[in-house]
Amino acid sequence: MNQWDQLTDEQAEIIQKARERVIESVGNNMDLYGITVSTGRLYGMMFFQDKPMTLDEMGQQMKMSKTTMSTGVRTLLDLKMVKRVWGKGSRKDLYEVEQDWYQNFADFFVIKWRHSLEMNIQVLKKSIRDLQKLAEQEPDNKELADIIRHDIDKMEGAIQYYLWLDRLIDTLESGEIYNLVPKELPSTEAAK
Repeated sequence: MNQWDQLTDEQAEIIQKARERVIESVGNNMDLYGITVSTGRLYGMMFFQDKPMTLDEMGQQMKMSKTTMSTGVRTLLDLKMVKRVWGKGSRKDLYEVEQDWYQNFADFFVIKWRHSLEMNIQVLKKSIRDLQKLAEQEPDNKELADIIRHDIDKMEGAIQYYLWLDRLIDTLESGEIYNLVPKELPSTEAAK
């Protein structure tokens, strides 16, 4: 017997509305991080499932095409927010959400920040090399040297920031961040 069968229509409706509010909120919040609202809603819907789902099941529940579900799941897989799981007797791929929201947060930001960081450091280093070459071509031009030194100083400062961010990313990846900011609130704060 299904748990839902034991609920009154009113109880089921209240639960469904509460879930829908959370799903809508998750969808809107994910949009802030560059993930489409529909992919965010897909994640929210999957969060409430008690079993892994196929793309067909997701499409039926979300009233969207299998192609849209596939694109959304691929995005969530890349961000490590969803994982592919094995299901006995199932020939179709099954997916379920990573229930650990702390890990979701860490994985999401590690992936996004690491990509941005690497790209920005590469651009800064190339720009510094180009400016150094220009300075070497005209070693007697004091005005040019001043402008270049000023720009290089700013770029080196930016590199220092990105190296700090890299260390922050390392704390997320290793879980050290939770030594600084524990997952659990101290009982005095939780009681507020």
